[in-house]
Amino acid sequence: MTGSAVFFTKIVGLTAAQVGLGLTFAGIAAFLAAVPMGRLVDRYGPKRMWAVSAAGQAAMFAVWPFITDFKGYVAMAVAMEVIGALGGAAFGAYTIDVLPADERVQSRAYMYSALNLGFTLGSVMGGIALAFHSNEVLHALPWFTAAAFLVNAAAVTRLPPASHDERSPEERKVRVPGPGPLRNPGWLLTEFFLGVFWTNQVLLNVVIPLWLVEQTDAPRVVLAFLFATNTVMCIFLPMVTSRGVRDLSTALRAIRLCSTFFVLSCLITLATHDTVGWVTIALVWLGHVTVTGAELYLSAASWSFEAELMDPRQRGAYQGAGELTGTLGKVWAPAVYTFLALSWGAAGWLVIAGIILVATVAIHPSTRLARRFLERHVPADVLADARASGSDAEDAGGAPSTGRADVSLPESVAGR
Repeated sequence: MTGSAVFFTKIVGLTAAQVGLGLTFAGIAAFLAAVPMGRLVDRYGPKRMWAVSAAGQAAMFAVWPFITDFKGYVAMAVAMEVIGALGGAAFGAYTIDVLPADERVQSRAYMYSALNLGFTLGSVMGGIALAFHSNEVLHALPWFTAAAFLVNAAAVTRLPPASHDERSPEERKVRVPGPGPLRNPGWLLTEFFLGVFWTNQVLLNVVIPLWLVEQTDAPRVVLAFLFATNTVMCIFLPMVTSRGVRDLSTALRAIRLCSTFFVLSCLITLATHDTVGWVTIALVWLGHVTVTGAELYLSAASWSFEAELMDPRQRGAYQGAGELTGTLGKVWAPAVYTFLALSWGAAGWLVIAGIILVATVAIHPSTRLARRFLERHVPADVLADARASGSDAEDAGGAPSTGRADVSLPESVAGR
């Protein structure tokens, strides 16, 4: 991620516009491939498809040094995104499949921390490579990354099998009875609204930085401290924000907290238009902190929704369908939010906050609709496995589990 733009412009010789256009084509391909890739996960097992995806991505990185023109770049980018879509669906299905119900959300919180630590270390390594200002070092970058993905693929094969990995070839040919995720309007709507909430990343990475540069007197160097704050919070706080999220009601409470932080970020940031000096810097930083809080509470809620609202027999397909409508929920945001904030000013920020409030209200009935759909079409004994962390303990009359009973087990997460 850190060195790709430099590699394709300085080594391959593409223009920045060509790189952007290629990424657009790749994003469209990943969008269209989401549901078919999810079905492959259900048929052949999540662990197997996760390993295949990692090996396939290693192969795509190994192709980088041999790309000489725009067509080759587009072919590679499209293939890599489709393979990545397979890996994303497989990873999500595997983690839910293999983790005990009362440990899922806490486990995914620990893995979210590890993921962000990995982002940080990878960025540092990429930055070191770029600091040499050497084409030879840049040539080595894709080979190093390919080797890392191969190690990852080998490591995945050594993980314990999930229940869907243990089916025989004959069992894989049997079609799962009942309707698929594309016929579950509650699930599709819930994922769409989650996509709307994930537009917090647009504020974080696009709108607030542009606002700082164009609409405030804060120095640009503040941007580095903003992103550092976000990274540190996402490493150390997911376990805190996920605590107590164990079922639909607590996940919806986390959504309301996410919405509160999102709206606060909008109100705080709009105020910086008329402040000066250190007051501006402090408020911009606080706006970044609050939008990161929205990200953390949203992550905890989304993990619980995945565990509670997917048919356990079709987790891959549900992951793919969720990616489809989730993308629709957020793909419009960079253009719309940038226009609203930079052209409408305070009124634009209030409209952005209003969009989030509407999504907050709407996601409550959509989750209930999704749950009722499962109760109608999935056998009760199968559906019991879909309950999120802590619900089994409560049903048995005991205290809700915190997911920390066995701290020796690494604890989880879906990708950003």
